[in-house]
Amino acid sequence: MSEKLTLRVETRLEELGRIAAEVEAMGRREDWPSNLVFCVNLAVEELGVNIIDHGHDGGVHEFEVTFNSEPDRLTIEITDDGRPFDPTKDAPVPDLTSSLEARAPGGLGLHMVRSMVDEISYKRVRGKNHVALVARRDK
Repeated sequence: MSEKLTLRVETRLEELGRIAAEVEAMGRREDWPSNLVFCVNLAVEELGVNIIDHGHDGGVHEFEVTFNSEPDRLTIEITDDGRPFDPTKDAPVPDLTSSLEARAPGGLGLHMVRSMVDEISYKRVRGKNHVALVARRDK
């Protein structure tokens, strides 16, 4: 099967639930493994929260999430007009060895995203961040 879905959402936390519901519905239609649905929802939620919490100085903005489901892989592109931020380079390296109490905040969510997908890339085009995630459907 092959399906493409594009969602335009506001930078409000409530919108993440709508994205998750759409991912679950698409996963059913496309017969994705349940762990792929879980990984996609978690990755998109983490990146969405980062856009909402850190992308702008205030106000409500919009961002776009496009899902392209192909027989062997799922590609997700997230586009926003927030501050430039390359999650492949700009995220702090998380401390994975210290106790939770001793760790500095930051970087763990993006580390988790990188571990849940097969590829992640970033580009900045015409004042917008474009993050692309690729996950194999055989997860």
